[in-house]
Amino acid sequence: MPESLYYFIQQLLNGLTVGSTYALIAIGYTMVYGIIGMINFAHGEVYMIGSYIAFMAIAALALFGLEYLPLMIAGAFVISMIVTSAYGYSIERVAYRPLRGGNRLIPLISAIGMSIFLQNLVRLAQGSRDIAMPSLVTGGISIGPDAGFQASLSYMQMIIFAVTLVTMTLLTLFITRSRMGRACRACAEDLKMTNLLGINTNGIIALTFVIGAALAAVAGVLLGMYYGVINPYIGFMAGLKAFTAAVLGGIGSIPGAVLGGLLLGVTEAITSGYFSSEYKDVVAFSLLILILLFRPSGILGRPEVEKV
Repeated sequence: MPESLYYFIQQLLNGLTVGSTYALIAIGYTMVYGIIGMINFAHGEVYMIGSYIAFMAIAALALFGLEYLPLMIAGAFVISMIVTSAYGYSIERVAYRPLRGGNRLIPLISAIGMSIFLQNLVRLAQGSRDIAMPSLVTGGISIGPDAGFQASLSYMQMIIFAVTLVTMTLLTLFITRSRMGRACRACAEDLKMTNLLGINTNGIIALTFVIGAALAAVAGVLLGMYYGVINPYIGFMAGLKAFTAAVLGGIGSIPGAVLGGLLLGVTEAITSGYFSSEYKDVVAFSLLILILLFRPSGILGRPEVEKV
């Protein structure tokens, strides 16, 4: 095969890697919107906090003498998901629940305020400098001839693909098979009727915030170890990209969030690989504009039906 094909494969792998994590974050946006029709703009900061908690968890486990790598990574995932789930629950109780039922603009402003608060809280507590995440997983495999360009698939990328697949599968089983999952789908269909039928809608809404925060934590751990650098500002752009992915796929649709995340990640990687990394954001948001112009509901989204 020609070298150009291996180069394309490399960019495709890079795009799917980043796109998988975008999808994890985007699910948090789409679940909250699907149930209460609002955007949680503090969600990107939850992802950022997940990265910091993972860093502190890894440092603490190493300090206590834990050297078994799989157990250290698993510990970082569990601790990060628990802490960020608490943040997600708190955001719903503080920034959303007291304002629910009023003008939609008010909770939106509250969420933006919460985003700024969390970003500055971490900046004051940890400093604004970049922090290097420890490189726990190294090495990989190469694809291509020894004499020419080789596409590489790192072990860290394999972990990202595997964790994303397992997480998406578990979420799908939860939504489709469990009692709480059916309650989530009922709330998404008609929140008022679900409440009248005796389902604790406040608890279901809080649960969606907790699940979204846990998925953002998974993305935070994965991207933190993949890029090796974290700072208090990574949540803003990651949250914006994940929101873009959710809109691309169809806000309110979980498969749409996954498709939008993968599409956005591949678009960015192809742009960076064949043009310049400076243009990747321009192309990504131009894609969003085109989707909104020609299919406002997104690729897999359904047009809103006015309930009377």
